[in-house]
Amino acid sequence: MRYFIELSYNGKAYHGWQIQPNAITVQEVLDNALSKLLQSNISVMGAGRTDAGVHASQMFAHFDTDKLVEETLVFKLNSFLPDDIAIHNVFQVTDEAHARFHALSRTYVYKISQQKNVFNYDFTYSLHNQLDLDPMNEACEILLKYKDFQCFSKVHTDVKTYNCNIMFAEWKCEKDQLLFTIQADRFLRNMVRAIVGTMINIGLGKMNVDNLHNIIKSKDRGEAGFSVPAHGLYLTKIEYPNTII
Repeated sequence: MRYFIELSYNGKAYHGWQIQPNAITVQEVLDNALSKLLQSNISVMGAGRTDAGVHASQMFAHFDTDKLVEETLVFKLNSFLPDDIAIHNVFQVTDEAHARFHALSRTYVYKISQQKNVFNYDFTYSLHNQLDLDPMNEACEILLKYKDFQCFSKVHTDVKTYNCNIMFAEWKCEKDQLLFTIQADRFLRNMVRAIVGTMINIGLGKMNVDNLHNIIKSKDRGEAGFSVPAHGLYLTKIEYPNTII
């Protein structure tokens, strides 16, 4: 039987989602917890691969087991897992349902703090320069006109295509924070952080918004802006078709 698991995590202590040698990851910790509680070798498949330090307020993964999963598994997992990983739901899906390939869209939010705050410096990017959101939102409209975003991808990435369908992108101000929300069917490695860095340059007046056309067409990571720190980035929503259940 195949199950989906919905979770959130604080990414500060982890070297990203995906298992890798000599580094602790969210997937490894979750695999170990499920394997011990279900008394079998469990390996989860995540909906995406967040980088080191990136957080998730909503992440999905699937796993297979021949054991009937009880409703108490959520409680048991939360008791077993460290405080920086929380399980919200576990539910059975069709045998073909895939957490990664069946996702219709993913939404990320990047948070910038404009005032010094001792309680959130680990969870937002502190930037005290004034940013002009008007050209930054013009840049969001430009993103929607393109599909190939190789210029924002980490180099030497093993992907078949750099095409992404960006469905929504917007900057807004909430109290002392600037929030960048972006939704797409898929994202390239480092893509959101590179987009945010490029748009910060636009908001600071260091780059003309129209130059974004040339950057995207160049397909050259060196032409785009800097990558903002990972700790301000959150995976916030993943959408699936109703047919997976």
